[in-house]
Amino acid sequence: MPEYTVAAITSLVIVVALELVVFRTGIFRRPTYWVSMAIVLGFQVIVDGWLTKLSAPVVIYSAEQSSGVRFPWDIPVEDFAYGSALVTLVLILWERLDARDGTRSELPSQPSRAGRRSPGS
Repeated sequence: MPEYTVAAITSLVIVVALELVVFRTGIFRRPTYWVSMAIVLGFQVIVDGWLTKLSAPVVIYSAEQSSGVRFPWDIPVEDFAYGSALVTLVLILWERLDARDGTRSELPSQPSRAGRRSPGS
């Protein structure tokens, strides 16, 4: 199997395994994760399609190192595995660090009174 294909699949499998076995943030059960991935995929198709178009490529892949499958347009399918692995790992680590720090993004119900002076003092 070509090196790029193996590396792309391996990266995705490792990230999924890290989520399911180590981090366990539950990110795959959240609709927001899947919406985020759809947004990333949409922009990846636009940018990657332009970068890898066979008519005037900016990035050239060695045919021996990839599967040769290009979809849509001329995008090597391995790019989607790498992109998904990268974005998913970042989101997992972000979730994990947020939970560890206890700094959930919630607005306080009332402003803090610490450091305020009462009127007339």
